[in-house]
Amino acid sequence: MRFQAPKGTRDFYPQDCALRNYLVDAWRRVSIRNGFEQVDGPIFESLDLYKAKSGEGIVSELFHFEDRGERHLAIRPEFTPTLARMAAQQANALPRPIKWFCVPNLCRAEKPQRGRLREFWQWNVDILGSDQPVADAECIFTAVDLLAELGLTPQHVRIKISHRQTVRHILAKLGVPDDKMLDAFDLLDRRDKMEESDFKQAAQKLGLDEYRVLRFQETCRRKYPAGDLEHMKRSIGMNEHLADLEALDRQLRAFNIAPWCEYDLGIVRGLAYYTGTVFEIHETSGALRAMAGGGRYDQLVEIFGGPPTPAVGLGMGDVVIADVLRDKELLPENVLPRPDVFVIALTDKAGEQMTGIAADLRRKGVHARFSYKATRNLGKLLKDADTARARYALILDDKLAQGQAGLKDLAAGTQMDVALAEVAGRIK
Repeated sequence: MRFQAPKGTRDFYPQDCALRNYLVDAWRRVSIRNGFEQVDGPIFESLDLYKAKSGEGIVSELFHFEDRGERHLAIRPEFTPTLARMAAQQANALPRPIKWFCVPNLCRAEKPQRGRLREFWQWNVDILGSDQPVADAECIFTAVDLLAELGLTPQHVRIKISHRQTVRHILAKLGVPDDKMLDAFDLLDRRDKMEESDFKQAAQKLGLDEYRVLRFQETCRRKYPAGDLEHMKRSIGMNEHLADLEALDRQLRAFNIAPWCEYDLGIVRGLAYYTGTVFEIHETSGALRAMAGGGRYDQLVEIFGGPPTPAVGLGMGDVVIADVLRDKELLPENVLPRPDVFVIALTDKAGEQMTGIAADLRRKGVHARFSYKATRNLGKLLKDADTARARYALILDDKLAQGQAGLKDLAAGTQMDVALAEVAGRIK
């Protein structure tokens, strides 16, 4: 009987695992230099934790189970509820603002498709304890820092920014009643996946006449460059209720990331817990779903028993960002670890000492490999060293009796005799 990995999951062979580590290392490096500290939590939580954040409807999207103690648990589909729970538990002991990042392994019971799998890794960065627009801008800046680190530019990706309260005021001005506001947000969130006729029909169900449906379409499909809010004000005919966006705009310019950003009032993020600024990162061709998303969630920590705690954060999965980098030919050709040296024995006596010499180099911090073949043919062994992508070959022969060996630079093709005691220093 042959077995396969479950649908929507991946096997990570060495090259695949090295690629995942390439992304994870970039996430960690960028997070740390932007002042975030790493956290993590359990792979499963109480099912009620996710219900408290997202409602009963979330259950169908989770892998959940009952343990031997008849407790209802779920494998984590996201990290934000865990983060909010952790912050609530030690709210009085944690310094403010709290700046945390994590790279959890997550699972969601949904239909696999390009850019979306059932199991994936996700980068989260969150700032808790600050209600200032600088925190929102810093989260966005950290995402831009990551994108630039991976070789992407504003020509490749756009950060689309909106504000739920601003959108709420615009919708109310158009005539959407309060009791249908969440339906309007849901419609905006799905707009790019709908035919125009379906969008119009759904907008009319919100109580809008034909003129207001047209205005609704125009409002949610127009884009405005960051750094020029006056253009947006004129377009939507509204000067009030924009103080938060104006303050954020100043910070985007201060962080010098306005060229990466645009305002898109159709971005509302479907999750109901967002309270203010929301944003998504999209590849400019529109061929893929959002690469990342986030926003302000000022009430979540309080839901989990903590004090009122303003918060803002973002999440980026490994699947879409890898697809974008692959499409743009920005992934390194080979991300497997490269050996510093490949140890070669050309005599039987040298072969007896080869593993001990390799072990000594490893203890000194050198990535050393050797051949498992019995051959003493230099050409074949150098070919093995080249296949392994080693930087140097350490050639052991009769000079070993005098404590000497040949050190060959495989890129330059040059070789010199060196004392064995000096090999690690020469390589490093």
